[in-house]
Amino acid sequence: MKRLILAAVLAVFAPAAMAHERAVAPASAQVVDEAAAPAIAVVNAFHAALGSGDGEAVLALLSDDVMVLEEGGAERSRGEYAGHHLPADMAYAAATEAEITRRAAWVEGDIAWILTEGRTSGSFNGRPVDRLTAETMILHRQAEGWRIRHIHWSSRAPA
Repeated sequence: MKRLILAAVLAVFAPAAMAHERAVAPASAQVVDEAAAPAIAVVNAFHAALGSGDGEAVLALLSDDVMVLEEGGAERSRGEYAGHHLPADMAYAAATEAEITRRAAWVEGDIAWILTEGRTSGSFNGRPVDRLTAETMILHRQAEGWRIRHIHWSSRAPA
């Protein structure tokens, strides 16, 4: 129960982070628990798979009961995400460039929190893209390794 409460508090109040990034944050912009390195590798692999359009690899990194929150909507399972936003997310990641500007990560037992801030730019569907981005990922260590259990993506135009 404490872990669920802590996860909820972190998701609401922790420094924000972001979606679809493929670059690595400079070391000076990282606050990382060394134990989080394998979980960070999963997040990086997830974004690489999105950018390359490898839907099978994306889905393999998600738990069955993943919750994806994006643009005010919720997808409550791997299957629901696959059938709804995954194709658009892959197209967006392939068409844009993302830069990580800050990342923080912690591990407590079998739970990891990866919080990423960044900037995404480029062009998508014939429109220019310039967004400050925030991503929270919560991962759970399972028998087959770290799997993403929760994703929250948000973005805004730069001020």
